[in-house]
Amino acid sequence: MSLMNTDRTTDGTGTIGSRAKDVVVLVVPMGRRAGTAAVQGVRQGVQSATVWAAPRLEDAIYGMRTWTAPRLEGAADAVDASVAPRVSSALRATARQVRPYEETSGRAGLGRLLDWRLLLGVGAMAAAAGATAAAAMRRRYANATAEAKDATESSDEERAQEDESAGDVARSEVNGQVTTPGR
Repeated sequence: MSLMNTDRTTDGTGTIGSRAKDVVVLVVPMGRRAGTAAVQGVRQGVQSATVWAAPRLEDAIYGMRTWTAPRLEGAADAVDASVAPRVSSALRATARQVRPYEETSGRAGLGRLLDWRLLLGVGAMAAAAGATAAAAMRRRYANATAEAKDATESSDEERAQEDESAGDVARSEVNGQVTTPGR
């Protein structure tokens, strides 16, 4: 017998196709039932795991809180006993440094005003020096701008003279037409 059997008929193929359809009709509902059963099993497993874990989780949280609360109270007591006095003494030392000096030198009234007048005079001198510097910079900028303008204007005049001397050169107009002088 040859490897390629040529004695097949279309009736044999039709019979196989109808059998496959019958098997599919039986298998598909079985697959659906199996999938539904699997989903229900997973749901039941999740529900039972939740029921099992909920009390254990509550017990763990309760235990954690009972362990943590006394330690936090102890830490608060330690801060009150050790850190708070240090912070208080640091604030008092800073207040002593910030407090103005006592009037022991006899400089009352007029003596204090002289100090403020000195500061005011120094500030006025600094402002005058700044204004003078700004005015000098502005003058220098104006001179440099004028020199640059003069340099560009002279080059424009030179170009105009060159254009007049070169009368044979073709010129273009705004409309794009090129004209030659004398023609």
